[in-house]
Amino acid sequence: MKTHGSAVWHGGLKDGRGAISTKSGALAEYPYGFAARFEGKPGTNPEELIGAAHAGCFTMALSLILGEAGLTAERMETSAEVTLDKVSDGFAITAVHLTLKAKIPGADQATFEELTNCLLYT
Repeated sequence: MKTHGSAVWHGGLKDGRGAISTKSGALAEYPYGFAARFEGKPGTNPEELIGAAHAGCFTMALSLILGEAGLTAERMETSAEVTLDKVSDGFAITAVHLTLKAKIPGADQATFEELTNCLLYT
């Protein structure tokens, strides 16, 4: 599978503005900028999008693992907290913390933890 996303930027770092798009059209020239990324202003930012993608990937992978164990989730909700820190001369994602809330009929806590260990520690 190959897919793509794109970004366009106009102007300087703090006074500029950008737009993010995806091949699917889920995002079509969706605005982003410095204020949304670093000052808590409304809008999106790359880290938020990485968090959503990470949460989505994790949740789909867990669905596969559950299915292989004969289980089907009634509902899974994963959130990703992405940490962007200043390092050296720039910025880097230094952590991603996933939080999962799930209702999986037929799975007890021990079984669930055994199945998810391969996702959490690899």
